[in-house]
Amino acid sequence: MLLFCLSAARADEGALAAPAGEIILTITGNIARTNHDDMAVFDEEMLATLPTAVLETTTVVTDGVRRFDGFLVRDLLDRVGADGETVTAIALNDYVIDIPMADFERFEVIAATHMDGDRLLRSDKGPLWIVYPRDDHVELQDIRYDYRWVWQLIELDVK
Repeated sequence: MLLFCLSAARADEGALAAPAGEIILTITGNIARTNHDDMAVFDEEMLATLPTAVLETTTVVTDGVRRFDGFLVRDLLDRVGADGETVTAIALNDYVIDIPMADFERFEVIAATHMDGDRLLRSDKGPLWIVYPRDDHVELQDIRYDYRWVWQLIELDVK
């Protein structure tokens, strides 16, 4: 089940603002909008301006159905003007995987900031966790998609 809400503070569709707080996510590669050299860097406040998404699903690393709050990855990629076939997701623990850009258009994939109402922390799966709606699509219950659930996400590289 996926629910969407528009954030009260929608970001200007033009240039990206500079982050005021700690950088949580960096986007590199083939992007049209940047705010630091050839990159787009985001702090928590900037990410909070994206429309919010809620997803309830099971995972292979937790018990039962969990509620994830965050934003659609496709909204973030649209925000930076991403244009490519693949997004390389990089985690804090140096885990790296290529995700087809088509996944973000085909499925309601979110970058979760919260699980069951609790903020995802770096000491666990945070600050961001790529979460697929695995209970909504039988094909997403395949191990190939499980590898794309990147927790401790810190960077996306668009190719």
